[in-house]
Amino acid sequence: MHAKDHWNHVYATKPATGVSWYQEHAEQSLRLIRQTGLGPGAAIIDVGAGASTLVDDLLDEGHTALTVLDLSASALATAQARLGPRAQGVRWLEGNILDVALAPQSFDLWHDRAVFHFLTTEAERQAYVRQVLRAVKPEGHVIVATFAEDGPTQCSGLPVMRYSPTELHGQFGDPFVLLGHEREEHQTPFGTRQKFIYCYCRLASPRR
Repeated sequence: MHAKDHWNHVYATKPATGVSWYQEHAEQSLRLIRQTGLGPGAAIIDVGAGASTLVDDLLDEGHTALTVLDLSASALATAQARLGPRAQGVRWLEGNILDVALAPQSFDLWHDRAVFHFLTTEAERQAYVRQVLRAVKPEGHVIVATFAEDGPTQCSGLPVMRYSPTELHGQFGDPFVLLGHEREEHQTPFGTRQKFIYCYCRLASPRR
């Protein structure tokens, strides 16, 4: 099954609260975003957001320049329906992060919880990093979360990559200044636990 068809099927056949990655509130992501000190007008993109409630909480905190991107139209429709009229204040993008057109240096913060670990080939990972380098402003913030080295080997029936903080940061390289990393033990709606790591970086300004 094509990736787009896979994720549309998932979101069309399961409630948003019934998928393993569901969080009532993305507390760890919210805290890391707050720690950046970015103001309410900062341009933030949530990559592969699915039907995540992160956008709801960022709106609640006064953010006004939010972009939500996902491969699945079904996932985006679920989030939009949940937000109701507030969805009009968000930019919604349906597309594959590896080739979607993003304006250069358009985001102050890039957030990704659980997309990067689905990229199982070197070519996919390189394409992803190129997108980050293109779309994030110099000195912009990058928060990426993946399964930890002791996390699951599959998600939603698909194989994933697992990373230590050093390995994850190594995928991005020297242009990304690692500010810190931390772990998360996510409890799924089914009562199981999944180990994640979060790496948060700043994109260095180009050398003159």
